[in-house]
Amino acid sequence: MNTNKKRSTCPVSSSLDIWGDKWSLLIIRDLMFSGECTYGDFLKSEEKISTNILAARLKHLEQHDIIKKLEHPKSKSKVLYRLTNKGISLVPVIVEINIWWHSFNEDVSEKSELILKKVANDKLAFIENTMNKLEQLNNNNEQK
Repeated sequence: MNTNKKRSTCPVSSSLDIWGDKWSLLIIRDLMFSGECTYGDFLKSEEKISTNILAARLKHLEQHDIIKKLEHPKSKSKVLYRLTNKGISLVPVIVEINIWWHSFNEDVSEKSELILKKVANDKLAFIENTMNKLEQLNNNNEQK
């Protein structure tokens, strides 16, 4: 459902057009580690995204099939966001960004430190477990 014109056929450039801005990556990160989030959950993130940017980035990521919007099981006025399978495939990218940052910086959050310890222990297992957990969440929702 992509109506945007590509600037180039370079895979890096084209990928960055979809998810390469700061806010999109943070939305993907939050969904990767939470499984699902409401609009309000994203607003509570420590980076303090503004509502207009959040709405635009959620719409953009949904149009590119990175995230999907679902009905909230407990509230008709809320929706849940989850990564699609295409979005889940970005888990290794997010993990590598975390590893890269930690290679050059000691300043990481406690949550990131815990994740990085798991990754250091067995990166491939961490990636596989995270992706499987997210895929299972999607499969459970589709069966309902």
